[in-house]
Amino acid sequence: MAKSVPGVSEFVSLHPSTPNASPQPWTRGLDPDDINLLHQFGSLTASGLIAEVKKLHDVAYQLGLEEAKEMTRGKYLNILTRRRR
Repeated sequence: MAKSVPGVSEFVSLHPSTPNASPQPWTRGLDPDDINLLHQFGSLTASGLIAEVKKLHDVAYQLGLEEAKEMTRGKYLNILTRRRR
């Protein structure tokens, strides 16, 4: 038999149960895909979140390597040199 806790039903009635009832200030500038991604990250366990951070780190590292290659290529092709007048 479930017993009610005094004051809980009043608390619940005062606080909306739907998160979209009023937009939060931190959501300003975020599109629905961004907010969905934040909710997905929020539902992860600590180890799941760590795994996602490691994936992001690996992607950032790979992008850095590719950027370094392109900068080196631009240097050898003299694309990035300044023209002197």
